[in-house]
This record gives sequence, C-alpha cells and structure tokens, in this order.
Amino acid sequence: MTLNRALILGALALTAMLSPSGGEDIMADHVGSYGIYLYHSHGPSGQFTFEFDGDEKFYVDLQKKQTVWRLPEYEKFTSFDPQAGLTEIAKAKYNLNILTKQTNSTPAPNKVPEVTVFPKSPVMLGQPNTLICVVDNIFPPVINISWLSNGHSVTEGVSETSFLSKSDHSFLKIAYLTFLPSADDVYDCKVEHWGLEEPYMKHWEPEFPAPVSEVTETVVCALGLAVGLVGIVMGTIFITQGLRSGSASRHPGPL
Repeated sequence: MTLNRALILGALALTAMLSPSGGEDIMADHVGSYGIYLYHSHGPSGQFTFEFDGDEKFYVDLQKKQTVWRLPEYEKFTSFDPQAGLTEIAKAKYNLNILTKQTNSTPAPNKVPEVTVFPKSPVMLGQPNTLICVVDNIFPPVINISWLSNGHSVTEGVSETSFLSKSDHSFLKIAYLTFLPSADDVYDCKVEHWGLEEPYMKHWEPEFPAPVSEVTETVVCALGLAVGLVGIVMGTIFITQGLRSGSASRHPGPL
C-alpha cells in the first residue's frame, strides 16, 4: 500500500516519502495535511493556511504566532486567532507521529516541479516591474526558491506565497522579485526540490525594441520631408487650376 493518498482520521491525509539521494543515505519523511493544515516532519513546523476557491486568504506565521493576510485590506473586515492555527498544527503533528509508527507503507514518489517565469506587466526600460516565478506540480511540499541577477543572489525585493493546495494533492508556490529593467541584466529563478537531481535554473531576460540608428532616422526624416514637399506642390497645382477654371467661367467668349 502506498500511503500518499490514504485518508486517515477523517480529512487527515498522511504521506510517506523519501529523499532522492539513494542508497543508505535515503532520508525518510512524512507529510500530513488536515483540510487547510499542513504538517511535514522535515523541518521544525508546518503550515496553516485558509483558502477560498484555490486562492489563499491568509496564513499563520508559526514562528511569529500571528495571522498574515494575503491582502492587508481583509484585516479591516475580519480577524482570525493565530492560536487556532497553532493548535491544529500540533494535532496534525501528534496524529502523524502515531500513524507513522503504526503503518508500514511504501514511500510516495517525488514529483518534478514545473517552473515558469514572466513579468507582471509589459517590460519598459527603466520602469519598475515585478518578475513572477510560478512553481507548479510540487510534491512533497518542501522546496527552496531563490532569485539570481547576473549570476548573483538577490535577497531584496523578494517575496513568495505559502504552499497552495491543488485538486491532485500536489502544491503550487509563487515567488516574486521587484526589479528595474535594464538591457544588461539577466535573471534566474532557482528551484531546489527532492524531485530534481540538481537545482533547476529558469532563465529570463528582458527584451526591448532594437534602437533606431541615426542613418535610419535621417532617411525617415528625409522621406517625410520629401512627401511633405510633394504634397505642397500638388496642392498648389490643384489650387492654380481651380482658379483658372473659375476665371474662364466668369468671362464667356463673344456672341
């Protein structure tokens, strides 16, 4: 029996998994999720989030013991006691430890995450923007996402969501980087996960319209000037012909 989709104790889903290192160095781990509560034994804590229609409304910062709203405006209309999240995580941890000891199941396989990087808005030279790195198909929910600019680590202007659950029991995570577009800068979203044999780098660099050369500008200006002169000449000819036609109609020949 593979325990990665077994429903135990109501909504508690317990998952056993292994590190991809192989051999005797394989490290066992387990993941339990109870509704919107997620606990995994890899690390000191888990995650408590509240989602609506697949979107995160808030999560509980387990270290700071406070509720963090996805949109700060929500806090003006409602509230949530973070202690409730801490209590549910403690329950999930307790149940997971018991179920791990009582079961003998094969490990759930690690999935290979899918990474996509794109800008929030059309890129314009020198105009502030945000790069978005979407990491999909995550399982188990243990991952590191970081940013590099020109090969150097970037720690300022970065943020990310918590793990967002999906209907297939995998997870989604989104990372953000605010930046000032420059023709000389390139960026990478670095993803480290057990489903990857080595860190994966998703490359992105801005694309700007090719600059117009001075020769091209001169030619365009010359053509524009020539077209303008031709228009003036043609207009003058039409006006002159019109005046002559009018003059002839006012002076008929002898009877």
